[in-house]
Amino acid sequence: MIVSDTPSRSQQEPHVPLPVEIPVTENIADDALDLKTQIVRFVLTGGLSAVVDFGLYFLLFEVVGLPVNVAKSISFIAGTTTAYLINRRWTFKAEPSRARFVAVVILYAVTFAVQVGLNWVMYHAFPDEWWRLPLAFVIAQGTATVINFVVQRAVIFRIH
Repeated sequence: MIVSDTPSRSQQEPHVPLPVEIPVTENIADDALDLKTQIVRFVLTGGLSAVVDFGLYFLLFEVVGLPVNVAKSISFIAGTTTAYLINRRWTFKAEPSRARFVAVVILYAVTFAVQVGLNWVMYHAFPDEWWRLPLAFVIAQGTATVINFVVQRAVIFRIH
């Protein structure tokens, strides 16, 4: 048996635990999962993100008293951040990418304008009834969701 005075590599370097990660594949979005699975996961993720978005929107507008566009802007950012993080890992199984992140920022800027603008138009178009706020939200959210899915699946999560 050979004995060495030199410490082994594992004794030389302290062990640093790796961050907890959800396992993903190396495939790009259209190869990782079929369209039906992606749509189901996107809708489930969107539902959770919509709860975050609407809950914060309602709280900021009705309870805190912020103006409708300010409340919607803040809630949009929280909801879309939630959606992106879950969709990247679970729905589209994509690794982090700077190019993808830039593309998402551009997409979210466009859908931000569409969603906040459409919410404002619908909120002011409907009579002052209890259902005005949620209906305006659902119309704006639904429109942004369709835009997001199409662009994310067709473009963003195909970026390497």
